[in-house]
Amino acid sequence: MNNKHHQYHDLWLPPETAQVITRDDDAIAAAKAVAALALPGAVERDRERDYPLEALALFSRSGLGSISIPRAFGGGGLSYRTVAEVFRLISAADPSLGQIPQNHFGIIQFVLDEGTLAQQEAIFQAVIAGQRLGNGGPEKHTRHTREVLARLQQQGDKWRLTGDKFYSTGALFAHIIVTTALEDNDQPVMAFIPRPAAGLQVIDDWSGIGQRTTASGTVRLQAVVVDPAWVIPLPDSHKPGLRGPLSQLIQAAIDAGIARGAFDEASDFIRHHSRPWVDAGVERNADDPYLLADVGRLHIELRAADALLRRAAQVLDETDVSLLTPESAAQASIAVAEAKVLTTEVALKASEKLLEWGGSRATLSVHGLDRHWRNARTHTLHDPVRWKYHAIGNYYLNGILPVRHAWI
Repeated sequence: MNNKHHQYHDLWLPPETAQVITRDDDAIAAAKAVAALALPGAVERDRERDYPLEALALFSRSGLGSISIPRAFGGGGLSYRTVAEVFRLISAADPSLGQIPQNHFGIIQFVLDEGTLAQQEAIFQAVIAGQRLGNGGPEKHTRHTREVLARLQQQGDKWRLTGDKFYSTGALFAHIIVTTALEDNDQPVMAFIPRPAAGLQVIDDWSGIGQRTTASGTVRLQAVVVDPAWVIPLPDSHKPGLRGPLSQLIQAAIDAGIARGAFDEASDFIRHHSRPWVDAGVERNADDPYLLADVGRLHIELRAADALLRRAAQVLDETDVSLLTPESAAQASIAVAEAKVLTTEVALKASEKLLEWGGSRATLSVHGLDRHWRNARTHTLHDPVRWKYHAIGNYYLNGILPVRHAWI
């Protein structure tokens, strides 16, 4: 693994004091500033597997990490629609940067849904101060992504956690590692582990073809001491909640950002770097009538995906969490699933069409245009679209509510 540029040994040190953003317009402006900082070096970072540390620091310092924390706790209290737009804007510039804080927001929602007041206050104050939450993700050698083998056991007067995690997006850059384990009674829990912690190792071994700078690799826990006050039981699988819809909303926003980034770069490449097909009879590739029709079709699909993304966020915003029912949680999940279908498909299509429209020279490594497809293909594999179609059809045809977990 090429780590010659990586300086992350002190990422877990206390951050600079972060701002608190309480206006939607300010959050959008901050996201645009992060995107502007990240975009110029995106090709080189992907090529060299060099992390967007400067842009990530700006993300946290500007206060974007706390925009979804309710104002009652001192956070921004902003809408889900703004959260989605923040991720879409940043991911259009660098979707790896967009994915790094993805689980940070899902964990915040989990604490809102399941944490005690004392836990909410402690964790949220850390986030408001600029600390980042990173997940010790699913385990690599289990039957499926929800199976948990890691154990949290009492040893003397200490609680210790042991297990190996993978797909741990954000963990390398986190001040607090959050991971699942089973207690002695097989109760699944979420444990919050501030860094540094003896026995906790974050290994930079992510080797995916895309999203190369998310560091979504291994978290190794060897008898790590866990404070029982920072352990939250996972709810029954039938309990309604918004963690799944929010997590999926952010996933969809990242894919929409990938699509927008690919489309914008395709437009620029067509205008300035590509040649028309010999039979087109035009001076510029941008005047090829078949290419124009193709661009028009894709633009419509991109706008449709963006519209469903905004609609899904609005459904979440209009959901009364104080009166959450299985039906209202399902409505939110289905709205997000509908958006996720289109954002997945348009991200893959835009990143593929970019190469087709640009011609052979679009494949030259100097341009780095292949990163869009690699990013789209990698990120959209988090959960299969075929199961979104199934959940949507079963909901509308048979009135069957979708299952409750972080992938729907």
